[in-house]
Amino acid sequence: MFVLFDNKVNEEEILKKVEETRAVYFSYIEFSKYLTDKSDDVQKENIINILNNLKSFGFNRIIVHTRSFSDSIYESKFFPVSQYVLNDKGEYPKYDVLSFFIKEAHKRNIKFDAWINPYRISNSNNISLLPLNSIYFKYKDTDMVGITENGIFFNPASSNAQELIVDGIVEIVKNYDVDGIHFDDYFYPDKKIDIDSYNHYLESGGSLNLNDYRLKNVKDLIKKVYSNIKNINPQVSFGIAPEGNIDNCYEDNYLDVREILSSSFYVDYIMPQIYFGFLNKSRPFKDTINEWSNMIKNSNIKLIPALAFYKIGKIDKYALSGNREWILNNDIISREIEYSRNIKYYSGFSLFSYNYLFNDQYENNNIKEEKNKLKKLLSNVKGN
Repeated sequence: MFVLFDNKVNEEEILKKVEETRAVYFSYIEFSKYLTDKSDDVQKENIINILNNLKSFGFNRIIVHTRSFSDSIYESKFFPVSQYVLNDKGEYPKYDVLSFFIKEAHKRNIKFDAWINPYRISNSNNISLLPLNSIYFKYKDTDMVGITENGIFFNPASSNAQELIVDGIVEIVKNYDVDGIHFDDYFYPDKKIDIDSYNHYLESGGSLNLNDYRLKNVKDLIKKVYSNIKNINPQVSFGIAPEGNIDNCYEDNYLDVREILSSSFYVDYIMPQIYFGFLNKSRPFKDTINEWSNMIKNSNIKLIPALAFYKIGKIDKYALSGNREWILNNDIISREIEYSRNIKYYSGFSLFSYNYLFNDQYENNNIKEEKNKLKKLLSNVKGN
């Protein structure tokens, strides 16, 4: 009896090693198709269909835009309701969108990550285009927000802005049965937004140069988010999805990925957006994912590459000599997953995004072929 039990334990350990995260991003763009201006009943029906599609295909995690423009898909104490979940009456539905989404996901053994854009308020700097309930109007006369060439954002150097962002995440983790909190690559929105804050920092005796000051601001926020999540529920994971180009992480987003991946105080997983093919001239997939894996010094951090399902069948203009790779091949994603499975710290993958997998308007012949290959691939390895 003891030997049989011991064998069972060993078998379970072996199975754990081959389990993988199979995630799909569900962005505000998808919300605009399946929920915006729909009746409450149609919204619910669409959410159920979305999750059934994922389940039947073999996916086990959904990363849902819970706060895309400093708004919220639930009724928050800190952030206004998102226009993307308003029903056909222009109102927040009679049900809790976030709670319903999570419960239906869990019924199907699909994990739910709440996806947060920490700083973004608007992609446009035209104030007249903002929804009337935009959080910008509440904080426009403070150091918390700034209007930039690229849009309107919270100031990463503002301690008050950081506190608000953390409060919103605490609210989610305390009140909803989420499996994870997820940040994408919107870390430093602009190189002018914090100049006044930096000058005040210097006048107050600060000694960091501007680059290190910005790196610290981002690290401080991520560290606060992580510690607050773990204080509430250690089982809730926290991960970030930085640009796949590591140089851009430092130079544009001020994200110190090397320190983050060497520490136990920042993240549970890293989901770099490795949106490159094998023939990408400057960032070939194999070199890039190996570079990310080699940076992980804390063995508890999981590597879950985000892959570019949206590029299938299209010209990849930044790939230089490899710009036609996604047109000439219909198995890039499948091959990237197969290659990644042999990488140290690999724990799964994510695909961007739901529409390209399940919306006929986005489909092309290469996507059809890739989906067939991907479904066969997922049937051969156990998902968690």
